[in-house]
Amino acid sequence: MNPDTNTPFTKFPKIARLNRQVIVTEKIDGTNAQIKITEDGQFLVGSRNRWITPEDDNFGFANWAYAYKDELMKLGVGSHFGEWWGAGIQRGYGLTQGRRFSLFNVIRWCPEGQEPKRIPTADPRIEKYQDILPACCGLVPVLGVGDFMEANRQIERLKVEGSMAVPGYMNPEGVIAFHVAGNVSFKVTIQKDEEPKGKTK
Repeated sequence: MNPDTNTPFTKFPKIARLNRQVIVTEKIDGTNAQIKITEDGQFLVGSRNRWITPEDDNFGFANWAYAYKDELMKLGVGSHFGEWWGAGIQRGYGLTQGRRFSLFNVIRWCPEGQEPKRIPTADPRIEKYQDILPACCGLVPVLGVGDFMEANRQIERLKVEGSMAVPGYMNPEGVIAFHVAGNVSFKVTIQKDEEPKGKTK
């Protein structure tokens, strides 16, 4: 019996190895934000679920983004996700004024004034380095790099030492663990981590 060759064949996906590098960053409790720059040069600003404008804003992020548009255009084509946080947003982190935009992609970006690091590639002969982040942006703090248990180690550290984003603030939210080989992120919160999806942010 011959198979129907017109039926698309579905391959079983490759499975990433668990015991590979995990990058753990602090999960900041603000509001999700996005800058999108299109191939034709459009500048779009988003929250978690929608495009926003200075007239229809989300905690002032669009107003801030358009004020810094020239700097933010240096991010280049693509969708650039981060957390908009600070005074008056969620935890607030003890800040009475000022808000910050911290990008999530700590592998790609290097803060202004620091030396760009080499980015690991599948072919070690290929040299690729981090891009310099515009001065108006920051990055979520990198807490540690290790195996898949690094997230739990860093949760314990946050409980004792407090936030790395705002030193001295003793009520941090948790961590994000990015599994490099699997290209997937997991979150661990200090409080209510056992609650089902949808009950925590």
